[in-house]
Amino acid sequence: MYREITKKLEKWKDSSRRKPLILTGVRQCGKTYIINEFARNNFKKYAYVNFESNEKLSEIFEYDFDVKRIVRELEQNCKTRIVPGKTLVFFDEIQSCSKAITSLKYFCENFRELHVVCAGSLLGMTLNRNHTSFPVGKVSRLELYPMSFKEFVIANGREDLIQTFAEWPADREIPDLYKIPMEKMLREFYAVGGMPEAVKAWTETRDFDEVETVQKEILSDYADDFAKHAPLKEVPRIRWVWDSVPVQLAKENNKFVFSHVKKGKRSAQLEEALQWLADAGLAIKTELVDKPETPLTGFADKTYFKVYMSDMGLLRARSQISPETVFEGTGNYFRFKGAFAENYVLNKLKSLGKQPFFLAVGQYCRG
Repeated sequence: MYREITKKLEKWKDSSRRKPLILTGVRQCGKTYIINEFARNNFKKYAYVNFESNEKLSEIFEYDFDVKRIVRELEQNCKTRIVPGKTLVFFDEIQSCSKAITSLKYFCENFRELHVVCAGSLLGMTLNRNHTSFPVGKVSRLELYPMSFKEFVIANGREDLIQTFAEWPADREIPDLYKIPMEKMLREFYAVGGMPEAVKAWTETRDFDEVETVQKEILSDYADDFAKHAPLKEVPRIRWVWDSVPVQLAKENNKFVFSHVKKGKRSAQLEEALQWLADAGLAIKTELVDKPETPLTGFADKTYFKVYMSDMGLLRARSQISPETVFEGTGNYFRFKGAFAENYVLNKLKSLGKQPFFLAVGQYCRG
């Protein structure tokens, strides 16, 4: 499937100042897929290392950080010749090998002509950054988000609509010829979201039941991560906050209130749990600004914020709103419709590298 980040990967490939690249993102947003496609289309050779599925490969990095030795051993284990300029070396699930993360510094300093790209979960890389000798200044960073509406439209075979609107005059009204199919796909996007596996299920089957099966599996995997990565005492609190996000979005002003998460619990007891979800990329905090002036950060109220989710489809699934309700736009969906629209805009701003804020009237500003 088409992903716009491919353009940034190609720019990194051809850069004279290229450093090893770390691609992060929430789990199952398509990191491995996009690097595999990038390698297939841009390199003659490909050395793939997955530190999660083959833990023994981590031993290559235990002895020292002589990158020429590391490359020789990778060649033996990957059964491929690694040639600078012609081979892409891909370290997948790199958060599972802290020494491999550290080695990126030495690849940058001593073997920069070799194309090295890594992928890891946003949470795993955050945890390693806090506990590992992270190669600050020696790597480039990119973050992959769930598929955007543009990518969703292209995946549904309507790239022609994207091309049409690319040069659309600002003063021309959009006729039904284009408006009706775009509105239909936007409703579909609200229901399906941008997780690649869910989009694939939709484009291949047009069956919302298939989509929901995928979404429930993803949400189950996220819940498993709570117990796997979070401190034991924080796990129940993370679950409380996680369960509270869609509930609080349904409220009239959408403000996130810690006292509404769990009866008897105060903000001091829940702030770390919310920060854990934010570090994992699963929850996104947006702060209130009372004056839309530059810089917005100078007018942000850190005590007054809203919390949204990283993906529209997962938000719908966790809200237990049926896909048919979203697609048909029935009256029962009225209260949540505004929250969905806000979450849609927020996701788009995040994918553009913007820091979103909101005004008291609920409008977003770009930071």
